[in-house]
Amino acid sequence: MSNKPLEGLVVLDFTKVYSGPYCTLLLADLGAEVIKIERKGTGDDSRSFRPLPNIVEGSGYFMYMNRNKKSIELDLKDPNAKEIIYKLCKNADIVVENNAPGVTEKLGISYEDLKKHNPSIIYGSITGFGQYGPYRNKPAYDIIAQAMGGYMAVTGPKNGMPMKLGTSMGDSIAGVHMAFAIMAAVYHRDRTGEGQFIDISMMDSCFATLENHVVIQTIGGVTPKRNGNSNQNASPFNTFKSKDGYVCIAVANDALFEKFCNAIEKPELITDERFINNQNRKDNEDLLTPIVEDWTSKKTTEEICTVFDANKVPVGPILGIDELVEDPHILAREMIIEQEHPFGGKIKMPGCPIKFSETKIDTFEPSSRLGADTEDILKRYGGYSDSDIKKMYDEGTIFKR
Repeated sequence: MSNKPLEGLVVLDFTKVYSGPYCTLLLADLGAEVIKIERKGTGDDSRSFRPLPNIVEGSGYFMYMNRNKKSIELDLKDPNAKEIIYKLCKNADIVVENNAPGVTEKLGISYEDLKKHNPSIIYGSITGFGQYGPYRNKPAYDIIAQAMGGYMAVTGPKNGMPMKLGTSMGDSIAGVHMAFAIMAAVYHRDRTGEGQFIDISMMDSCFATLENHVVIQTIGGVTPKRNGNSNQNASPFNTFKSKDGYVCIAVANDALFEKFCNAIEKPELITDERFINNQNRKDNEDLLTPIVEDWTSKKTTEEICTVFDANKVPVGPILGIDELVEDPHILAREMIIEQEHPFGGKIKMPGCPIKFSETKIDTFEPSSRLGADTEDILKRYGGYSDSDIKKMYDEGTIFKR
């Protein structure tokens, strides 16, 4: 028997694509029983995302985001399906959804609807802009949240086009915030018996993770701009050309700058007034960068990393995904797992980034076919009998596949 930290928690998952599924993926990896309630016929949108060549059915995207979860297929517009949800809710701890505001009210599965059947339910809702505010009803995808949440204003070349981050961080950071909020709500409920509604906005999540850019504006009166890979406050802290590509170097204080100068055999820079502290180095970055690149451009990335690693100066190559999936540190950290998938063969995907000393996260169940767990879920959490289930098949409330 496994000993995952969230074993015993039951989650009703009405989410799709990324922000919500990433939240429930974290909960499922940590041992919660996640019951993914999918719409009739198509299920989660990501089931139909571009399949990979070696996958017989479904998509790699869906397989990763929905491992360790059970699937039940329902038509939520069917009154009988709503009754099923209400019964399941009585035995659930948590509900998560990422529909547009107002959708769950129309379907009859909102927080107000479900808490009538389970007053201690914890109900998490992820939307683009939240449940209130002028943008409440504005539709959003990740790129919209990144654009309006501040990420794109500070991402990209100094004089070039604003750029989104390379992955859908507006989605994922909202999912992480929701998972954290749910755990806080579980702790609160365990102490008080009180459930509650959690409102997480993708725009809020982006804005909250702008690091110090907001206080640069509010305290300093300076509007942060795009500056490529350069750090706002320190130098040399950037991506530099090497003999065979690029390398990242991060020197954030005077002690590191001294190590850096000794490593490149230019100790005279340590006492140069232009570079004597972070402020001066940043003010004179246009003078310092050519000095740095004069040295880096004559060495390979590997040679640069060897020198700086030996001198304890933060440095790193820019690893491609093809390199990362074979990287010895990633493998040592069990960040690549391999699953035997019923409709995809052997699938490699990211592991769980959370490492506990006692409650190991080392077992992963493959994602389910659409509706594959319907009968099991109805019996275990809804209290339905075999005859009840047969009747629901006959009436078209649930579906054979």
